[in-house]
Amino acid sequence: MTQGFDIPVLETARLRLRGPRLDDFDAYADFRASPRTLHVGGPYGRDTAWNQLCALAGHWHLRGFGRWIVADIETDAPLGIVGPFQPEIWPGPELAWSLFDGAEGHGYAQEAALAARDYAYQTLGWTTAISVIGPENTRSIALARRMGAQPDGTWDHPTLGTLHVWRHPAAPRRP
Repeated sequence: MTQGFDIPVLETARLRLRGPRLDDFDAYADFRASPRTLHVGGPYGRDTAWNQLCALAGHWHLRGFGRWIVADIETDAPLGIVGPFQPEIWPGPELAWSLFDGAEGHGYAQEAALAARDYAYQTLGWTTAISVIGPENTRSIALARRMGAQPDGTWDHPTLGTLHVWRHPAAPRRP
């Protein structure tokens, strides 16, 4: 017997952050096969992309949080992934983001990442978060800066090499 779990849905002015679905797979596999994934060890084939999409849902099940599919609020078309993330070897709880081809340059990453960070702080009770970013990933570094994150050292990933750790501002104090 399988055990179900609910992935919360968040909405912003233009976006819906929701759990991954089977009909997201082609867009996700296209993204994972693209040069856009060089910063995270890609490109990857469809078989690996399938396992990675399943891991998005599995992270929610095992940790109680995870990354959402970022979707257009009007069309529900998948635009990327964002959310709290903490693999077993990670140096701390991370706020991670990636946009699919054609979705950059519209402010979606920041809009979704801010909503995800608010969720991590307000709902999960995180007091801080990091973003682990490859030193050549200038767009993600720029987003981290816009969100108020500051450089906080480096971390040596076993396959991706030396990555930069960006520390997000502390969570606002609750009244």
